Amino acid sequence: MALATGTALSLTLAAGAGHAANSPQQASGQSVCGATSADLRQPPAEPVPAAAPAAAAPSGAPAPPLAYAQPAQLPIGLWSAALVTLRAPAGHGTVRLDLTSKGFSTDSVEIQRYIPAAHRWLDLAVASGSAAFPTHGSFSFPVDTRSATPQTVALRLQDLDRPGSLTVAASYADDHGHRYRAPARTAAVTRPDATLTGWPAHPLALFRGGPAQEVTLTVRNTTDRAYPAVSVLFYAYGTGGGRVLTPRDLILEQYLAGGGWTRLPLVAGSCDPGLSAAPHPAAGLRLAPGATAVFRLRLGVAASAPRKVSMADAGLSVQSGDASLTSTRLPFTVRS
Repeated sequence: MALATGTALSLTLAAGAGHAANSPQQASGQSVCGATSADLRQPPAEPVPAAAPAAAAPSGAPAPPLAYAQPAQLPIGLWSAALVTLRAPAGHGTVRLDLTSKGFSTDSVEIQRYIPAAHRWLDLAVASGSAAFPTHGSFSFPVDTRSATPQTVALRLQDLDRPGSLTVAASYADDHGHRYRAPARTAAVTRPDATLTGWPAHPLALFRGGPAQEVTLTVRNTTDRAYPAVSVLFYAYGTGGGRVLTPRDLILEQYLAGGGWTRLPLVAGSCDPGLSAAPHPAAGLRLAPGATAVFRLRLGVAASAPRKVSMADAGLSVQSGDASLTSTRLPFTVRS
């Protein structure tokens, strides 16, 4: 189902998917335990995405020997194009990109260079900060500027962590001891907004065999880029007295337009005794800038759920391909 800008898509879910007890809230940039590779597929990137144009030199002024350009926004989980333009004197040298981040670690940033002859992207050499949460890092790659014409190097970068800002300062050092610098460029690292309504702030009480609880998750693409594969994963975990919740103990349903409430299968976690399930469509939805998707969820506890399990944790993770954009906890108690 296509999403037009500003159009709401209504889906409905209910019931659980698994996650570890000591990780009730999935951090951005991490894959979710129990999800399959098919659930987390990342659409292929364009071979050479169009880069933002470099800033023009003042009228009559000579072009700078080095220029760097990147978009004003870097949406989390998407490759964003950048461009290095070299007009330096002939010689061999190295381009270095020095990164400064705010709000996230530079260790979560990936940068690749396009190799035209091989038709592929190559990871750049990286030197990260020594701190546990570094906000400075650098990437570099060798270049040959023997050509008389300006040379351009297509790059792409992405952050897989949290929103904030990223400043990139490009420099070029040749084999004659000369160094050239380009003006630093700063971009806002963004992601879609996710709002949850209907689930109380305190742990909700769900009764075995009792009514299900509805909850609404609204995802709005507030970035300037389309997200090609936005999906939601529900996870849950509960244990007590040597017993754990299994797929048959929770009821997950999704409301499909024209089809009503449809029960979704729960899958036991492969790395912990949790549960997980993905709503339709499992491959995700294309969310254009400004577009909104509304997911209505419904969660219930089966009458046969083990009596010794009285507390459970659950959550909803919003994802783009294999990147987790945001996650919200849905804790609840289990009663008779």
